[in-house]
Formats: sequence, C-alpha cells, structure tokens
Amino acid sequence: MAVIFFILPTSARADLKLCNRMSYVIEAAIGIDDKSATATRGWFRIDPAACRVVVQGTLTADRILLNARALPVYGASPIPQNGGDTLCVAPDNFVIAAARQCRAGQTPAAFTQIVPSKAEDGNLVAYLAEDSEYDDEQARLAGVQRLLVIAGFDAAPIDGVDGPKTQAALAAFLKSRGLTADFVQSPNFFTTMIEAVQSPSSAGLTWCNETPHRVMAAVGIDDGKTVVSRGWYRIDPGKCLHPDVTGQTRRIFSFAEAVDAENRTVKFKDRPLNWGGTTALCTRENKFEISEQGDCSTRGFASTGFAAVDMGSGGKTLRFAMP
Repeated sequence: MAVIFFILPTSARADLKLCNRMSYVIEAAIGIDDKSATATRGWFRIDPAACRVVVQGTLTADRILLNARALPVYGASPIPQNGGDTLCVAPDNFVIAAARQCRAGQTPAAFTQIVPSKAEDGNLVAYLAEDSEYDDEQARLAGVQRLLVIAGFDAAPIDGVDGPKTQAALAAFLKSRGLTADFVQSPNFFTTMIEAVQSPSSAGLTWCNETPHRVMAAVGIDDGKTVVSRGWYRIDPGKCLHPDVTGQTRRIFSFAEAVDAENRTVKFKDRPLNWGGTTALCTRENKFEISEQGDCSTRGFASTGFAAVDMGSGGKTLRFAMP
C-alpha cells in the first residue's frame, strides 16, 4: 500500500503535532537535524483520526524528519519508508542524541523530511495519510474495520464507508467483549481492539508466542485455485496475533521462527527454533506476498516448509513454545 505524508509549507515555529489519517494505529519517530547534530526520539503512538504533540516549544531545527511504522498486529508493516536520511532508532521508547552512528541496541531506519503547516491553534501539524485520502471520520472507521477483520469479524472491504456489514461485525465484536455500543467513542477503544487481536480467538487462525524471543510468522492460503504465501508477521513474547486470512479458504498453512535482536534465527541445541512442516511454499527475507509457488529458488525466493493447519470448526490457535 502506498503511503504519503501530506504536508504543506510554512515558516511558522511552534509546537509540532502529528495527525494520523491512516487506517492503522501507528508509532512515529522524529528526527531533529540542527546544524552538525541530529537527534531522534520515539515512539509516539497515534490512533487513526488522532493527533499528538511530538515536540513542544520553539523549533529552531534546520530540518524535521519522520519515520512511521504500523503496530505489529498488522503483520509486515504496510508503511514503506523511502526517505533520504538513515538515522538510528531503538525498539522501545528512546531518545538518541547522536543519531547518525548507531550503537548497541540501535538500528538504522529511513527517515523522510517533512515541512509541517500551521494549524488553526497556532501549532505546526503534519498529516500521515494513505493513498485512499481518508478524512478523519473515514480514517477512524477504516481503522475499526481493519482491526475487526484481523480479530476474525467480517467487516471487509476496508474502505472507511459505514454500512450494515460493518455494523454487524462491530456489534458482534462488542458483544464478544461485553461492551456497550457507546464504548466505540471511548478514547480507549483502539487499545481494547488491539488487546482483542492479541488474544486467542474462536474464529480464524491465531498465533501465540510463548517463548522469550520475538517470533516472525508466515501464512499460506489455498482458495482452491491459488496458494498465496504471505509474511512476515511479528509476534512479541507473550502476545498473540491473527493473520489477515479473509474470504473463502480451502486450506491454511503456517510457518514461524524465533529471531534475535539482529533478526537472526534463534538456535536451540544447534537447531533453528522454528515451527513448520512439509508443504514447501515460497518466502523471502523481507515482507512478501507470493501467489505462484513453483520453482521458488529459480525466482529468487526461498523454499520453506509450512505445516497444514486443521481449522476444525473454524478456529485454531497455534502456540509457539520452547522445546
């Protein structure tokens, strides 16, 4: 999905806030480039249709830079980063004073220069937007639809347009959590939805990571005509995740492996710590969606052994644990 940073030029200097007009809950990091020093700080979580102040006070920086990522519940981040600056970030909340030379525990990330506009309240504002060009109301509804689908409720298509199908899926979700209809307007609603996505479900496929390591997972979907392999989905220790398996499926396949902080496969007793099977599907190191499964190696892909998942009555939870 193409993502744009919708920005307008300005010469004003004030607090800087970021506004999210995407259908994803995102985390943002900013870079402040001031003469010979470049600092970064993050992560700032911003829900769809919400804004957040990320810099307070007068801005005197030569340039302001931005990196944004979707939460792990969405799988491989749908937000491409193609900025011209490479700066250091850390996995959790961080402030890095010298951000052009990464140290232990820091990783390089692509940052894009932004030029915010002046808002009516006098602050500077930059909008994060998808190519769908949602307004605030549409972005919030599309964000709800997307999490409903991941949680196993049929709210597709994800288009920011309300209708009976979306309302039925939302009502079913609220009932499953013991919530009333007015809770949809609660400031904690997206947090509640994400918690639901990260817990086992009686519908669809659920992965749960019971190891102390980060797990990267991939899914294969056979609709009777084509087998599509898709990855990677990041599952943090102690968390669960529902891959976005929608539509009519005949068979589902799963592969997962534990990785370290450098994204290298973890080994246990000299063997890779992974969970797969005998069905060979194509994968690659980075984010992928592959619809043709033959001759993986000749097309530049890896051939990976996936396990067939018995969905039984419609729901299956796979738990990844230490041997």
